[in-house]
Amino acid sequence: MKYTVNNAQAYCYTGGKPFDAAKPTVVFIHGVLNDHSVWILQSRYLANHGYNVLAVDLPGHCRSAGEAPSTVEEAADFVAALLDVAGVDKAALVGHSWGSLIALEAASRLKERVTHLVLVGTAYPMKVSPILIETSLNDPMKALNMINVFSRSTLAAPPSALGPGTWVFGASMALGKRVLASNPSVNVFHRGFVACDRYANGEQAISAITCPVLFVLGVQDQMTQPRAAQPLIAQARATGKTAKVVSLPVGHHQMTETPDETLFAIRDFLKS
Repeated sequence: MKYTVNNAQAYCYTGGKPFDAAKPTVVFIHGVLNDHSVWILQSRYLANHGYNVLAVDLPGHCRSAGEAPSTVEEAADFVAALLDVAGVDKAALVGHSWGSLIALEAASRLKERVTHLVLVGTAYPMKVSPILIETSLNDPMKALNMINVFSRSTLAAPPSALGPGTWVFGASMALGKRVLASNPSVNVFHRGFVACDRYANGEQAISAITCPVLFVLGVQDQMTQPRAAQPLIAQARATGKTAKVVSLPVGHHQMTETPDETLFAIRDFLKS
């Protein structure tokens, strides 16, 4: 499905189901050098079990036109504008990595319009190694290989993700190359990393949300280590939020390495 958001076409995957305003809506937000497809199992399941799904390609990424966001705040503005254009009064927001910061910032601005907040593979502050930032600019293929080595805890996906025996490292490398090539005007790899590194509103944002929050963390995550999510978890609880934590025995790509467990954590949380 395509919407015109901020005078540019924005693509949202709906899980193969038509949008129905009477159903609750879940917005999925991808991370750096990803697109809507990283949520394939979770988005299709929810779309077939009573939810509207809007799994976005962020502006300037793959099927979405417009200027690629240079800050978390710009991307959060896009999410808010998307809900307005789609006629969605209330929605749950689910974000991975950079997308988790975008979801968090959007939830802090949208207040009661956000019913549930799910932060997958999150950290705050989400500092990025200066070497990775520099390499993503000057040698993006080398940086892409680096982050896929750091991100993965398995080489083959479980059956319910991408199919038995799928080479998840190779699939992620191919996706990253495709996303990077989709925008010849902007290095979305470097821009996304800088946006993560510079985001400074996390504790204020988690204090401002009005909905329950779920943290889905990878025990072996080297990109956003579980301990780096603790400031957000502590702040959420200190300000009276319902904050649930699910720890999974994988790295940074929970959606493909523990697809069922990630799905069930989101599904059960949305029912609460």
